[in-house]
Amino acid sequence: MRLPVLLIGLFLASPLCAAERAVAPGAGSLAAAIAGASPGDVLMLTDGAYSGPVAIDRPLTITGPRGAVVDGQGQGSVVTISAPDVTLTGFTVTGSGRVNQDLDSGVKILQGADRARVEKLLVTGNMHGVDVHGGRDAAVVANEIVGTDSPRMNERGNGIYVWNSPGTLLENNVIRFGRDGIFSNASADSIYRGNIMRDLRFAVHFMYTRNTEVSGNISIGNHLGFAIMFSNKAKILNNLSLGDREHGLMLNYANNADVTGNLVRGGARKCLFIYNAHKNLIWNNRFEGCGIGIHFTAGSEKNVLTGNAFIANREQVKYVGTRNMEWSHEGRGNFWSDHPAFDLNGDGIADSFYRPNDLMDQILWSQPAASLLIGSPAVQLVRWSQRDFPATLPGGVRDSAPLMRPLTIPVPPDVLAYEAEVAGRWAEGNYDDTDTDNLSAH
Repeated sequence: MRLPVLLIGLFLASPLCAAERAVAPGAGSLAAAIAGASPGDVLMLTDGAYSGPVAIDRPLTITGPRGAVVDGQGQGSVVTISAPDVTLTGFTVTGSGRVNQDLDSGVKILQGADRARVEKLLVTGNMHGVDVHGGRDAAVVANEIVGTDSPRMNERGNGIYVWNSPGTLLENNVIRFGRDGIFSNASADSIYRGNIMRDLRFAVHFMYTRNTEVSGNISIGNHLGFAIMFSNKAKILNNLSLGDREHGLMLNYANNADVTGNLVRGGARKCLFIYNAHKNLIWNNRFEGCGIGIHFTAGSEKNVLTGNAFIANREQVKYVGTRNMEWSHEGRGNFWSDHPAFDLNGDGIADSFYRPNDLMDQILWSQPAASLLIGSPAVQLVRWSQRDFPATLPGGVRDSAPLMRPLTIPVPPDVLAYEAEVAGRWAEGNYDDTDTDNLSAH
């Protein structure tokens, strides 16, 4: 019995042998330090250049100032982690390869590299920033990730790519340039919180992602804010989409989502786009200043919309379908800035229902050439008859309990400054090469 007891004692005592080791800059110095380190050691970098790529195959902490630069010299991924319980903090990672299909990255976290922590790094000049590729319970926190700015956006890499990595925490990162800020593919049970994403294709992009929270993030001046696609049980909470181009929020084949507390404003083509999405709860959001407040299509069913505010959108609702849709829940509807209503009993609910579209709207959506007749007496007669005789209206959206006052969602002053920088960006015709509605390009 003495041998097993002795082995257990040595195992428990091994962390006490961990040491702090200074690593001088130079060619090969970091790789040599990793090879000579014991599990649990702390490798401390100083200002200077450290050549890479490097691979971490044992539990270590590597820390240093921003002036310590680990450079992959254009070869594959700069830092590859294959062991559990690795921490990287403070320094700069740059110079990955440029092979997108190989997911060349600044930091790559492989399967089995569980509980990796990547914190306060500057990750710049790489194809992908951080690739969480199979490692469980990773934490990518408070990093600055600056992607590539090549002319063709779809050929750039992502700021953070999460693939099949349950339990991932992405928090308080600042991501700029590249393709998507956060791309989550075939992953689950994670939290993406408090990140700021600018000058990208999509700020957050879900494909086949389950039970993941996206909360308190800020998307500014991107082609699309939050794209939730082919995913289940997402929580989309308290995010801002400011000055994004196409859609602020898109639910595409997304089911059982909880969408609340989000603000979309600033000229997106569509504040909210719902396409073949079912059983979603969409409540207490504010959609403001878009071409279309909400575009609802492709047979989406059993969604609840209540407490939302639709303000100063050129077209509040585009509903492509013939079914009757009720957009109030338990006696509480939504606020519509174009609804001229009264509230005689002062209960906060308008005395008349809201109906955004009529038969002519549906004709114009399906036959755009008919817009040439929009001012004709025949069209005006049809619209007058449907307004005064609602029984002639086709199936469509009705809010039976519209609200008299909209909710407000504040924006921090420093974020307002970012929003002002991108004002009018898309009017200048800077549309790049991306097509957000082309599913094959995702």
